Amino acid sequence: MKNRKRGFSLVELLIVLAVIAALIATITPVAMNAIKKSKATQVAQNLKTLASSFENYLYVNSEAPKDLSNLGRDIDSKKYEVYFKEATGTYNVIVVTSEKADAKMLTSVVADITVDSVTPGDDYTSVGGDYSDTVFAYYSYTFNVY
Repeated sequence: MKNRKRGFSLVELLIVLAVIAALIATITPVAMNAIKKSKATQVAQNLKTLASSFENYLYVNSEAPKDLSNLGRDIDSKKYEVYFKEATGTYNVIVVTSEKADAKMLTSVVADITVDSVTPGDDYTSVGGDYSDTVFAYYSYTFNVY
């Protein structure tokens, strides 16, 4: 009987490489979708958290914060801004961001978020003041402070 060399043949190696390539081609879209969804979730949660922080600050301190750092630590004031106007205890608040995420996924995470540009107007007061980027998305809401 003939002695066979040890190791894999070229055909066997090509089959293994083809199977690995097929697995990568199958998994890549799923992984990319998960990355997009996580970024959209992060942006949506940041908008909602800033809105909630603004409201809580008003309830506790009976006045609007002067800076975003009063609402929480590590808030990037170049990507987020809060605008508000007050009339007899009713606050209209717009939380804006320039941070980009997949628009369809962003609105599916939080339905109240609008993916569009917004100009609050002169009657709105800005919290922070150094925000200068183009608005990608915003969250607008109204609440009362008694």
